[in-house]
Amino acid sequence: MPEAGSPIGDEILQRIAALYAIEKQIRGASPEVRRATRQERSEPLVAELNVFVRAQRELVSRKSNMGQALGYLMNHWDGLCVYLNDGRVEMDNNPVENLIRPLTLNRKNALFAGHDEGAQNWARLASLIGTCKLNGVEPFAYMKATLEALAAGHRNADIDMLLPWNFSALRTAAAA
Repeated sequence: MPEAGSPIGDEILQRIAALYAIEKQIRGASPEVRRATRQERSEPLVAELNVFVRAQRELVSRKSNMGQALGYLMNHWDGLCVYLNDGRVEMDNNPVENLIRPLTLNRKNALFAGHDEGAQNWARLASLIGTCKLNGVEPFAYMKATLEALAAGHRNADIDMLLPWNFSALRTAAAA
């Protein structure tokens, strides 16, 4: 990220803050509304930011910290722009970072599981529970239904049905 306190860095941060302000206004809206708003309001700001960054790259040494930061930004420009054309995509990865933080803490806690096999089992369960939560599935209900399906002779060919993101299909099949 550009250096804080430098005129170029401050200008870039102000422009990014304007993009975040737009995101704050459309948070929770449908993907279609978010995409349309981004196309109308954010895309011109991103285009202006691109022009600004390119102009600044011509003025500063590419070997300086600012030059390297601007180069990094331009090298990742396409990734930055993905969110403009898809209302389902967030502007940054903060929601994902927040979702995986508990898993990281769990991993650290597993260091004291007693032995390597215990830690591996802990990690598997933590990963499974985290995957359930990411897919809006209650972990205990999922594990209970999955173990019951396995005990009832669930077919190996249909093993994908037992994955957390297919849990509603597993429940429907069990009810039938």
